Amino acid sequence: MLSVSGLLSGKATCLKSQTERLRYSREPRPVVVWNLTRSCTLRCMHCYNDSRDRAFDGELTTAEAATVIDGLSAFGVPALIFSGGDPLTRDDIFTLSGHAVSKGVRAVLSTSGVLIDKAAAKNIKNAGFSYAGVSIEGGEETNDMLRGSKGGFKRALEGIRRLKDLNVPAGVRMTLNRSNARELPFVFDLIEREGLERGYFAHLVYSGRGGAFSGEDLGYAETRAALDYIFERAAGFIGKGVNKEIVTGSNDADGAYLYLKLRESDREKAEAVRGILSGRGGNTAGVSVACIDNLGMVHADQFWPGHPLGSVRERPFAEIWKGPEPLLDALRDRKAFIKGRCRWCSFFDVCGGNSRARAASAYGDFWAEDPACYLSDEEIGIGLGR
Repeated sequence: MLSVSGLLSGKATCLKSQTERLRYSREPRPVVVWNLTRSCTLRCMHCYNDSRDRAFDGELTTAEAATVIDGLSAFGVPALIFSGGDPLTRDDIFTLSGHAVSKGVRAVLSTSGVLIDKAAAKNIKNAGFSYAGVSIEGGEETNDMLRGSKGGFKRALEGIRRLKDLNVPAGVRMTLNRSNARELPFVFDLIEREGLERGYFAHLVYSGRGGAFSGEDLGYAETRAALDYIFERAAGFIGKGVNKEIVTGSNDADGAYLYLKLRESDREKAEAVRGILSGRGGNTAGVSVACIDNLGMVHADQFWPGHPLGSVRERPFAEIWKGPEPLLDALRDRKAFIKGRCRWCSFFDVCGGNSRARAASAYGDFWAEDPACYLSDEEIGIGLGR
């Protein structure tokens, strides 16, 4: 995850805030994405875990989930992202998030937003969520097409406005693809108009229904154009003194690209940014990011559903995460395993070989090069004759 606004403004370089510290240092404990359920009233074309509008057998009970939270707190996990599916489909979501907060774990909500009525908005505030991210894929027509729900845009926007009325920090999440990249100006204008704190722009990962949707991934030139626009608008907010956190995710080549763009105009700032990114080390799956799925299985991150590391029903999360476990051990020393362009890239310290889940989906090999790297051989410092 790349905090574009933090790096461009220089705020990320001091690592004073908890958010920036989590994002740009290798914390000893991971941020945990918890897909509490696969139930969701929408059917997004790019959903990474194939969530659907139905109940799923075997999901953790309230008591089991509370016990997991106790273990995460004891282990020192700094933040817990309640995700899904849509976690608001669970009747106990506010009980669980409140329990996490009471145990000193920062609680974040990731939701479609369509279930945020007035009562839910009050419960989100009272449960102590520090932030709520709502998925918006563009304007009404595009959003409703990609998210498989007529009227979904209007309901999500109403949900966002209810949160803002209660002063709950909120933002939008958008997954870039060929159907919605042209709508970046609309989404940025929405962020500014609605007074949202954050905009998160994710690249497509070929997991779940996202695998079948991979043909809609942006091409390299399209990706660069999208990033140029994101960088431009983030810089525009900073220039106007408007406090917005603009973030990209799921493609660690973005850090190298930001460095290259900065180097064209401000070499000193570029080198400062590279130093921060190098200290983080790029992709953090299995290092400072983890996932627990709806059945209690632990994964290196939310995009690895087919590769469980163990069950929190059988062993505490901390015991699973500390290993030993061959996949985690390899991810924590990935330079020795990664192949292709990623192995020889001069930005490996910044990118960390990018998404292993995407490489596995594209090539059937965890350690192959990431097919979504949009930087040229010349830019990453390798020769065509290698």
